[in-house]
Amino acid sequence: MDGQRSSSAPTRPPAHSRPPPRPSNSVFDTVAFHDFLRNNKAVVCALSASYISTFAGYPLDSLKSRLQTTKTPITVPRLAVLVYRDEGIVGFYRGLWIPLMTISFVRAASFTIYTRTKEYFRDHTALDTSKILNAAGVGGISGAMAGSLISFTSTPFELVKIRRQLEFAIAQKKGVHIVKPPSTLDAVRDIVRDRGKLGLYTGFRLHFLRDTLGTALYFFEYDGMRHLLGRLPSGEQGPTPAWLPIHQSLVPFVCGSFSGVTSWALIYPLDVVKTKVQQRALAGEQYRGVGETLHRLIRGPDPAHPKTLLAGAARIYRGLGVSALRSVTTHGLLWTFFDLTAGYIDRLPDSNA
Repeated sequence: MDGQRSSSAPTRPPAHSRPPPRPSNSVFDTVAFHDFLRNNKAVVCALSASYISTFAGYPLDSLKSRLQTTKTPITVPRLAVLVYRDEGIVGFYRGLWIPLMTISFVRAASFTIYTRTKEYFRDHTALDTSKILNAAGVGGISGAMAGSLISFTSTPFELVKIRRQLEFAIAQKKGVHIVKPPSTLDAVRDIVRDRGKLGLYTGFRLHFLRDTLGTALYFFEYDGMRHLLGRLPSGEQGPTPAWLPIHQSLVPFVCGSFSGVTSWALIYPLDVVKTKVQQRALAGEQYRGVGETLHRLIRGPDPAHPKTLLAGAARIYRGLGVSALRSVTTHGLLWTFFDLTAGYIDRLPDSNA
């Protein structure tokens, strides 16, 4: 009886003859999602890091724009108090959704161009990136390519952002009293109505020059520092040198902060002139060329009683302190979360393994 029961029981087919498992009915396909993250690594890393860094640094960027356009010296704490008193906490985040929803995508495109250009140099072995100057040079060329191309799409966004940040100052120039600031869409309509569709590209030449030079210098410094601090050919962070005994996880923040602050300090006067030219255009004031604008910023509006060069330099670099703090925050967080996201994607299970 026991033998009969054993022979009559159903037997499992061999493993090699079993049909393949049916695909999961789950709406979320984990394998496809992981493949998407790997195939779009640069974009995913740049977007996620940009959202966090932009939100953290935007209040400082708003204060920087106001400091650049004020005629009378004012401390950052005093300006922050005035903004909070007149506009509330919203005043620090006025126009936030523009960089959050648009410049973040522009930054993702910038990182994609930067990454693809570096890959071109790597694949064609144009430069030996095992040497620090070559690694920095490739980063600089890639950054210049990214900055110049992205300026065509970022100029309108930044112009509208400046319009929103300087809403009250521009209205004062026009002799208009604002009770309730217009929305971002209303600001766009006002620019197009007053200056036509090409008015969204007011100050484009200065914006193009600033982004090309600034981005080239920024990536030149960043890639050079990462190479100096032990980045491996694979792109991963290796041991740091003995003269800078910091944890490996801090290297992206240190390099991003330093390159962001120094490159921005060098390009800062050009940004001040750009902001001033755009503000005058938005307020409907008479156009002044770059040379005249720079001269008036340094020497003052009265030719008979010009400012000293030291006072003029202080005027040009007004707001640099808060801008440097913004750069430390945004660029440090940007590269920190960029590397964290990249590391997470690299550790995902490979479906082809």
